[in-house]
Amino acid sequence: QVHLAESGGGSVQPGGSLRLSCAVSKDIHSTHCTAWFRRAPGKERESVATMSPFNSSYYADSVKGRFTFSQDNAKNTWFLQMDSLKPEDTAMYYCAADSLPCRWYDPRDADFHYWGQGTQVTVSS
Repeated sequence: QVHLAESGGGSVQPGGSLRLSCAVSKDIHSTHCTAWFRRAPGKERESVATMSPFNSSYYADSVKGRFTFSQDNAKNTWFLQMDSLKPEDTAMYYCAADSLPCRWYDPRDADFHYWGQGTQVTVSS
């Protein structure tokens, strides 16, 4: 069983930055795909950034060049650095994981088994 817990959400003005964290209950970086998803009001949950156990990464077109997914494996913690935030980035953000074999490129939420509770990000002036 894998337990995930996000933190770091909040309110920020357009153009600002936030860093989300995901604390993981055990070291899974070499055996699981890991991901950040988000769900905006009235929309389906969508993938934002993912990483394979072999360090291949995927970013949604809407966040490329602005968001960075990183991992501190010694601390079992992942991060989503979000820069140049836009109002359309407003959503509940979730970290997720799934064991091998797993889909890391352009996944759907059904591809992931383990989820955190989410953290809200609001971008507004």
